[in-house]
Amino acid sequence: MRRPLIDPTIPADRAWNTWSDRPAEMVFLPLGVRITPVIYSTSARKATTIGARDSRLGRHAIDGSLIGIETTHAGTRLSLSYEKSGDPFAVAGRWEGLELGEWGLRFWVTICLSADGGETVTYQPDERAALVKIGQRFVALVAEEEPVQVTTHQDVAALAADFEANGYFHLASRGTAGPTIGLRFNLEMMRNGRFAAAVADRADLAVAKAREALAAACLDEAARPPAEREAPVRALEAVRDVMAWNTVWDPVNRRPYTAVSRIWNLGEFAVWYNDQTYHALMAGLFDRELARVNLAAAMVSATPQGNFACIVTSNDAWVDRTQTPNGAFVLWLLYLRTGERSLLESCYAPLARNQRWWRAHRDPTGAGLVSCGTSDVGEALYKGTAFGARNETGMDNSATHDEAAYDPATRTLSTFDVGLNASLALDAEMLALIAAEMGRSDEAEEFGRLAEETRRRIREELWDESRGLFANRQRSGGFVKSVGPTSFYPLACGAATPDQAASLLRHLADPATFGGRFVIPNAARDDPAYRDNVYWRGRIWPNVNWFVWQGLRRYGFDADAAELARKSLALFEASWANERIAAENYDAETGSATDQVDADRFYGWSAMLPLIATAAVMDFSPWHGWSVTNAGSDVVFGPVESPLGRISLTVRDGTLRLTRGADAVFETDRRGAFTEIVFGPGSFSCRVPGGEVEATLALPQIPASAFVAARLGAQTLSADPASGHLALRLPPSPEAEPLVVWFGPRTVSNSGNTPR
Repeated sequence: MRRPLIDPTIPADRAWNTWSDRPAEMVFLPLGVRITPVIYSTSARKATTIGARDSRLGRHAIDGSLIGIETTHAGTRLSLSYEKSGDPFAVAGRWEGLELGEWGLRFWVTICLSADGGETVTYQPDERAALVKIGQRFVALVAEEEPVQVTTHQDVAALAADFEANGYFHLASRGTAGPTIGLRFNLEMMRNGRFAAAVADRADLAVAKAREALAAACLDEAARPPAEREAPVRALEAVRDVMAWNTVWDPVNRRPYTAVSRIWNLGEFAVWYNDQTYHALMAGLFDRELARVNLAAAMVSATPQGNFACIVTSNDAWVDRTQTPNGAFVLWLLYLRTGERSLLESCYAPLARNQRWWRAHRDPTGAGLVSCGTSDVGEALYKGTAFGARNETGMDNSATHDEAAYDPATRTLSTFDVGLNASLALDAEMLALIAAEMGRSDEAEEFGRLAEETRRRIREELWDESRGLFANRQRSGGFVKSVGPTSFYPLACGAATPDQAASLLRHLADPATFGGRFVIPNAARDDPAYRDNVYWRGRIWPNVNWFVWQGLRRYGFDADAAELARKSLALFEASWANERIAAENYDAETGSATDQVDADRFYGWSAMLPLIATAAVMDFSPWHGWSVTNAGSDVVFGPVESPLGRISLTVRDGTLRLTRGADAVFETDRRGAFTEIVFGPGSFSCRVPGGEVEATLALPQIPASAFVAARLGAQTLSADPASGHLALRLPPSPEAEPLVVWFGPRTVSNSGNTPR
């Protein structure tokens, strides 16, 4: 019986990728075929398949078309790189010994070919190729140089064990057929080596395609650090690399997803609800299908009770508790970026149930504000405990929980959590936007009313006038002593009055509490808990910075938002630029990512720090819609997903261009941020920044003859008759003004994605 495909839905351009828990291993996922490097040191008498903890994870395209990794084993530093040159069914690889810790003859690199179904792999000496057949398909592995010897083994682990038991000066494992074939090389004879693999429906075609890939590959680019780039471009590449490296195959649920980390996992898979939505948001910059599967992984954790499980792993499921409700916000941001209505349709119902669940199950006194809790369902670890209830904020050991008592009767904590309630209000607001977009007017009204009522209660009941900030509060009345960055979350949901917002800004800038070189600490610097420097007691968390930044943007505190973006990227890059560490959290005194053993070193949401910085070039938000910024300096940004599909943004000689493929769709030399951009079926609209001099704006895909009319604020504009395409002269203006351009038959459109 023919073995079924592991996943027939994986797009061909992503089929070869780093799907397994071995970051140096390339897997052709549909067939379950693996190309596995194994390195062996004679001095250490140790072989390794190269784990994530032992590696410096380099560049990584989402589709696996360019990958670079370094590892050090027993004092020898080795680089590996992969490249796909146009043919998605073929991949080429390269190794290079960068620093030798022993004589190269005694350090071995073995490239293995195996298949998950245990199919026999054969080696053809005349062709110098290893081949495996799965169904009607063949996969071939070839090397540029002839291997020193070819060995056969039951699996990759057996090959490593053979090295460790017998060393390299051993011939008994030689063979030409077995479940795993190893092509063995050493660094004395092959300090650099190249290999390639390809898939075809005939053995000789697979070999030929592999040799073609070997000849076509450059492979130096993945191993070589890229040239200096602008901050937003570096930030975009960092988001891409973290998402790509953490995207793996879940063998239990038979799905791809972006894990929290390659390093730290709790079983064969682990999905934290909020992490999964953040990963969907960040993957959506590059690949809307990967965004979709990450959202699906989050949505499938919905319980029959109505909430999303806090975490689901192959070992446990915390269905008795959830996490802060941020899914609707992420969903709306993805919709603004992609215009994919199917995302709304597939996610709206469970998100709406989750919002209602919070109101029904976490507000035991009918106060209109919610508390954390743990319901009497499931069999999860920490169920029915104060610690389990605190998990619902995700900030497990935060000092803001120190005064919260667990009430077994209501199964909730005694405090109203300001960050949780702000998230709930924002979630309701986003659900109202989604419901309206889907034509569910009654539900839009329901969620809009809930959002406004929650904002009012936050504004009136969680504001501590004596300290001039929002704080957690006992249901019986008193404010708790400890505060954290969630005190600023009411900015994100729009709950703060202008006076309250101004007071929050002062706290945010104060180096005695939340300001300073490294921000934002998750306990005020003058709180005794800050000195603990353990997890949520004082350390900096990337997802928190992102939410506070969203609030600053919502309230128009652009300078403060830009400063937080600058500091966030600087914090991230201090560990990323040379060490390639993307930390779970950071020391608020030194910015260190490695001072605490509890902090994971390659964590998904760490990329939310550089994510903030990408908005300096392009952003999507509920309050500004689609925005692009011409800062005047040269930049090449993208390609990224947009309502027009995959586009790139460039600025050259002061002119900003959006291009789709080779075609420009928007051009302007006006400096500043263009917001609320919409390409409609017969119109284009945006908010044009003010400027002191006349400027141009062009839609190169629209012929000049299609122009109908244009209005900028109260002014009527005419098209430039000298241009072959639709071009306008923008007069000087002291402030931003709305622009609408009408033209004939549709050429470029994102009409299904109108900012609210």
